[in-house]
Amino acid sequence: MAQGVGSAGRQASAQRRVPSQERSRERVERMLAAASALIAGNGSDALRMSEVAERAGVPIGSLYQFFPDKSALIRALAERYTQESRACIAAALAEVSDTDGLCRAFSELVDTYYGLFLAEPVMRDIWSGTQADKALRALELADSRANADMLVAALKRVKPRADMAALEASALLLWQMGEATMRLAISVPREEGDRLVAAYKRMALRELAG
Repeated sequence: MAQGVGSAGRQASAQRRVPSQERSRERVERMLAAASALIAGNGSDALRMSEVAERAGVPIGSLYQFFPDKSALIRALAERYTQESRACIAAALAEVSDTDGLCRAFSELVDTYYGLFLAEPVMRDIWSGTQADKALRALELADSRANADMLVAALKRVKPRADMAALEASALLLWQMGEATMRLAISVPREEGDRLVAAYKRMALRELAG
């Protein structure tokens, strides 16, 4: 599964130049910050490369050197959020050693993830439109597989005699269902979204504790 994550990452990054010098990295950070601010204000559909360059204070040619089009820019932001969430998941599951600990950690992760979707308009906008972008769909699937791998590792510690194939299938389904739940929850009124997330948690925790 780890190999699939690497392949998807290379595919998503192949379209843009990687900054190698400190000055270039700082410029890219300004571009990403500008894009993030513009998406937060108007959504990704309204994002214009010329506005990103102007807000970042860079020539439009420099922006296109690193991000050939708007999709490449949005994928770079998505990859950043993916890396941050993966680190959070790894930290939460690293010390799990029993079923109660696993359920508690998973429940807290769901709450944290939902909170991020609600608090970060950029993250919400990017992932709500995932299905329209093939590269973003590939990134989401690769992310789900990587997160499932971490969950499987925790499940193996909790249930060392369980069937490995069954654990892997359950873990991947839980993450994919979680992503779908978040997209649905942020597209409906807040109270309904809260109920949907709570229902997902109940189903997921029953599966983890079973």
